[in-house]
Amino acid sequence: MGLFSLLFGNKTDEIKSFQKEGAIIIDVRTPGEYKQGAIAGSVNMPLQNIQSKIKNIQDFKKPIITCCASGMRSANAASILKTHGIKAINGGGWMSLKNML
Repeated sequence: MGLFSLLFGNKTDEIKSFQKEGAIIIDVRTPGEYKQGAIAGSVNMPLQNIQSKIKNIQDFKKPIITCCASGMRSANAASILKTHGIKAINGGGWMSLKNML
């Protein structure tokens, strides 16, 4: 087990667990970034819109995996979602998340 896994747990296992629960992937990058490449089936919802979309996200009634370019914005988004009682995890950068799926 690597140092990263010891410090932060096995993110891949957590992502897989969320997937088994039918998780929705929300990509919080800008529409322009999203158009340049994204995970198939993901929903583009820029970080600045997350707060105003809480009700819509709650209506999914599914856990949420957030992603962005590097993992910074998606960490912020996951934190916001959790404060509203939504089961969420930061999937990190969309390309590395895509490789985990």
